[in-house]
Amino acid sequence: MAAGAAAGAWVLVLSLWGAVVGDQNITARIGKPLVLNCKGAPKKPPQQLEWKLNTGRTEAWKVLSPQGGPWDSVARVLPNGSLLLPTVGIQDEGTFRCRAMSRNGKETKSNYRVRVYQIPGKPEIVDPASELMAGVPDKVEEKARCGKGSLFPQVGTCVSKGGYPAGTLSWHLDGKTLIPDGKGVSVKEETKRHPETGLFTLRSELMVTPARGGAPHPTFSCSFSPGLPRRRALHTAPIQLRVWEPVPLEEVLLVVEPEGGAVAPGGTVTLTCEAPAQPPPQIHWIKDGMPLPLPPSSVLLLPEVGPEDQGTYSCVATHPSHGPQESHAVSVSIIETGEGGPTAGSVEGPELGTLALALGILGGLGTAALLIGVIMWQRRQRRGEERKVPENQEEEEEERTELNQPKGPEAAESSAGGP
Repeated sequence: MAAGAAAGAWVLVLSLWGAVVGDQNITARIGKPLVLNCKGAPKKPPQQLEWKLNTGRTEAWKVLSPQGGPWDSVARVLPNGSLLLPTVGIQDEGTFRCRAMSRNGKETKSNYRVRVYQIPGKPEIVDPASELMAGVPDKVEEKARCGKGSLFPQVGTCVSKGGYPAGTLSWHLDGKTLIPDGKGVSVKEETKRHPETGLFTLRSELMVTPARGGAPHPTFSCSFSPGLPRRRALHTAPIQLRVWEPVPLEEVLLVVEPEGGAVAPGGTVTLTCEAPAQPPPQIHWIKDGMPLPLPPSSVLLLPEVGPEDQGTYSCVATHPSHGPQESHAVSVSIIETGEGGPTAGSVEGPELGTLALALGILGGLGTAALLIGVIMWQRRQRRGEERKVPENQEEEEEERTELNQPKGPEAAESSAGGP
């Protein structure tokens, strides 16, 4: 009785062993054929075997036998008892079982768990950054968490297309895996499945805030890991970024050309907002206390200035580490002019006042030079007249001497022979 019980137990063990000895995990590439062997079945007909499968194509177990026809060209039993799937698809994932009876009456069961896969294209990093800013202050991070700004500088987005199963994407810094910590490293992931092919597209956006004083040129890369074991990871080409230290915004200066902001009607005024900082702040403009609906720019050009352009202007620089900071205000005005120049009572600009002063000085110097010239000329005339007077007197005395001298001999004889 005990021996019979022991023999029955061995029969049960052997039967169970025969039922599970064929269990295997099979991976098949999508679009390729797959053959599953039915162990224990005779190599040639007649055969006693039965295939049962439960996959994504069936709602319950489907039974196939050598006598049956092909199942919608999805699977068919070969003459040697094996099961052929001509083109494996995602819907063929599931469980396959074969029960075969040998010619000596021994029953063998084979179980297969089939999973399919598709290797995606090589992942790539799209929209890569070229620079990163080190050390964003905590208050900026808090604003970002409240939806008021970007939390971290974006490194890039890693994309993997056409894979199955979905798999995973991971980032690496200088060869080491990056782990999101919500402080200096943040990753935003997205998984989409194609409605027709069932293949996956993965996207992973990396944002990093390097620590101050760290590596000036870090190297980033991304890799795709398949969802099945013993499959190699795929890596992107690395990218190298430059890290610079932020420069705080200390003062915002507003420069106006021409100086003073006063121009004639139709003239041009240029306003330049100087706000040196890193990263460069965004510049917005304000007129008479109201923001101007203009895109951010450090230069505001007012061509052909008219009455509507007159007013008080200022600029506001917005920096991520200090928030908005406004400059001092400057006035823009028009110089009213008449036909003969500035009208009476009009306020001339500094340039016109300088020109008038220069002309006045030059006019005074010219007048003084003219008076000095006239005086010198008069003095020279007087000296000339004084020199001519003695010369005339000498000529008159010589004439008088000649008249008083006695006449020649003839004149003396005639005077002597007279009565």
